Amino acid sequence: MFSFRTTPIADQPDRGLNEGRVGCLCTANCWNPDTEEYLYDIFRKRGNLAVVFAPQDAELSPQTSHIDFSQEDLAGLDAVVVEIQDVGTRYFNYTRDVMRLLLFRSRMEKGPSIYVVDHDNAAGRAVEGGIPYLETSPWIPKVALRHGLTLGELCYLYYDEMGATFPLHIISARAVGSGVMPWTIAPAADIPGFFTPLLYSGGGLWNNTTITPGTGTSRPYEYVGAPFIKGEDSLSNLPQSEAVMLRPCTFTPSAGRYAGEKCCGCQIMLRPGLPYHSLLHTLRLMRYFSERFSQFEMEEGLFTKLADPVIEEYLRGNITFDIVEEHVKVEEQKWIRKAKRYLLYGDAPVGIK
Repeated sequence: MFSFRTTPIADQPDRGLNEGRVGCLCTANCWNPDTEEYLYDIFRKRGNLAVVFAPQDAELSPQTSHIDFSQEDLAGLDAVVVEIQDVGTRYFNYTRDVMRLLLFRSRMEKGPSIYVVDHDNAAGRAVEGGIPYLETSPWIPKVALRHGLTLGELCYLYYDEMGATFPLHIISARAVGSGVMPWTIAPAADIPGFFTPLLYSGGGLWNNTTITPGTGTSRPYEYVGAPFIKGEDSLSNLPQSEAVMLRPCTFTPSAGRYAGEKCCGCQIMLRPGLPYHSLLHTLRLMRYFSERFSQFEMEEGLFTKLADPVIEEYLRGNITFDIVEEHVKVEEQKWIRKAKRYLLYGDAPVGIK
């Protein structure tokens, strides 16, 4: 049973929410500025909060990247209420955790109703990349790399594709009052600011290479570099995009790959008002570095994330950029047509021209 609801979670009349044992799966983004309380405070005050599934470390710790729970943890609960801020990219860890929750629940003969408090997509409705051609994680839905949907719409799609029948209820993003802008409370330790989701769809791919995207700095996914890149001369003729400026820079990450080591590279600076196709630009940059630095390596996890053999062929140097660019644009249109079946709001995902 699926429903889309337009009143706040606190006003839902369901018996499970008001009298049953309630679990909350959430990040710091479940803070409500109108009531100045967290999601789980609603049920704590009612006396029926059973458990909170949340990141275990400090909210901005580099070690915080997942919400740990098992299928057994759901037993005995009447409802699980979810509230995170998705950032619009298929492989975002907290969104994967929500999909894992749905998968676990689908395997249970009896279990809790699931309620998802929706938020607008911090990366907007723009689309990058297509539906995975290859198998990825079982709790990554088959959506475009940058999918243009809200978390509620993603859950609706995943629920439908699993053929699930358990109660899933989406609380409209328009029902949360004034809300908190997604860049006010960071969605994750490595998604600190307003521009980060616009860079993350491509930028997150660097995590599976020997170049760091600046994780462990104050501007992750804007900085790209490595210790083996020496000086500005080695960065001449970088592939450009009219939507960004590339500023040569140095940085020293405090965590992650190359922690404590000086890296040389560039800062990707968005030009105001111009749509940036982070995936395509990142692919060109990766090809550039692979052709010039023997130390640049692409790990197998990169190709699992991409799940696209045509893109893999380009990164391995076997085809030209015009082929992969045309392929990506065609795949994006396929995804946009599919995504329209799961829209809960008026505007639809769009390609980047």
